[in-house]
Amino acid sequence: MKVWASGMLLGVSRRQQLVRAALAIALVGGLVWALPIRRAGVDGGHHGAHAPSLDPFERAGVSELREGHRTPPLRLPRLDGGTTALDDHRERLVIVNFWATWCEPCTAEMPTLEALWHQYRGRGLVVLGVSADRGAPRPLLEPYVARLGLSFPILLDADLSTSRAWRVQGLPATFVVRPGGDAVGMAHGAREWNSAEMRALLERFLPAHAHR
Repeated sequence: MKVWASGMLLGVSRRQQLVRAALAIALVGGLVWALPIRRAGVDGGHHGAHAPSLDPFERAGVSELREGHRTPPLRLPRLDGGTTALDDHRERLVIVNFWATWCEPCTAEMPTLEALWHQYRGRGLVVLGVSADRGAPRPLLEPYVARLGLSFPILLDADLSTSRAWRVQGLPATFVVRPGGDAVGMAHGAREWNSAEMRALLERFLPAHAHR
């Protein structure tokens, strides 16, 4: 990254350098809570024969988040009625998946989220699917959910305020929230949520006692 930056700044005036530096600081400051220790598939700068093996986050394609950042609140109406909050599941491992009906990668990964939910719900895992369809149009959402056979809770972020609070910049965006309410990982883009690698990661955070 340092080599790239120095190459780009050759021949640029000092004023332009200062402007770019200020913009970079502003961008970094915007990442209030979802600041990764390392991104999925990145080995931390080690290369060659002595590079360490990938850890469970990297094998699963999930970016590990730094500790010490408070996870934003989440309280939304459900498609089937009532309201669900993240705090309702503080003793569980929660997968918070932001998606929309128009998002093809979201649709592609939905069956794996459903399979994960069925396999681990008895062991204390909850999947919360947050619809980012503006206005939460039920005539569109209900057939979509029925067609895919989704049984985990579908929450409605009609004005996208929750998506903004969680710094969602693209869909699908999925967060792994361990028991206690702290997000420990995030994935931008579709994943195979019931893969062996993903299950190996998530099993590390399952609560000690099962919840039904």
